[in-house]
Amino acid sequence: MATHLVKKVEAAGLNLKEQVVSINRVTKVVKGGKNLSFAALVVVGDAEKRVVGYGTGKAKEVPAAIKKGIEAAKKNLRQINTLPTTILHKVEGRFGAGSVMLKPAPEGTGVIAGGPVRAVIESVGIPNILTKNLGSRNPHNAVKATVNALEQLREKAAIADMRGIAIEKL
Repeated sequence: MATHLVKKVEAAGLNLKEQVVSINRVTKVVKGGKNLSFAALVVVGDAEKRVVGYGTGKAKEVPAAIKKGIEAAKKNLRQINTLPTTILHKVEGRFGAGSVMLKPAPEGTGVIAGGPVRAVIESVGIPNILTKNLGSRNPHNAVKATVNALEQLREKAAIADMRGIAIEKL
């Protein structure tokens, strides 16, 4: 798979909506006992501008962990190339043992996706899509694999330019 540059997007001026994907209670065993804290996985996105990002936060309380996750996600925003109602072509994203397949769907299908994948797709604002979570069902890997798949989407003009041919010949 070819590597490509991802354009980072500034959070200023965007109408970002946050969605908490998962909250884990984690403990650290120390000499005096167990230290309890919470880790949150958060997805933020602007459906109008087709921008999405994810982040994790860890703190002693749940609201503080969510807030840290939102701040981390705002620093990790990416622009996604899509059609108005669906994606351009079938694509598969991988991260670790997790793999997510995204397929275009006709008008009226809706979002056919599981929890973590659904959070990312709804944050991007894609109304019609078919997805399948393959491999690991870990929420962190599923979110990262979904974002990886969305980053692989290309516009026709970019593909034609990359191949060195006219858009009409595609």
